[in-house]
Amino acid sequence: MVKETVMQYSRALRVQDLLKKEISQIILEMLKDPQIGFVTITAVEVSADLKIAKVFYSVLGTPQEKQNTASALNRARGFVQAEINRRVRMKKTPQINFEFDHSLEYGDRIDKIIEQLHQEEKDKSEEDA
Repeated sequence: MVKETVMQYSRALRVQDLLKKEISQIILEMLKDPQIGFVTITAVEVSADLKIAKVFYSVLGTPQEKQNTASALNRARGFVQAEINRRVRMKKTPQINFEFDHSLEYGDRIDKIIEQLHQEEKDKSEEDA
């Protein structure tokens, strides 16, 4: 039982890595939609049964450009899935769902807060001196 679970887990990890690589290549080389901005696939999570794949992405640009990219990726989902099916040998290709990765924005916000705190501390030290 434990060995079977470990094997499923490692297979899921391999599938995630493979999908991340292939989807990145498909977006870069094959999708010609001008609304797709500078997209980076940050992670892929597959369900335990390998039927669903959440593809997390980040995109540089304005909120409008991010929205345009989200719409374009959702329109291209069928094409991406068909291309994955053609490239990857699996019994059944996972259903792909694109989701915006907020972790980079969250990290930037934390960095700005820390920078602000350091600046306030520096300003206070200069006032006391």
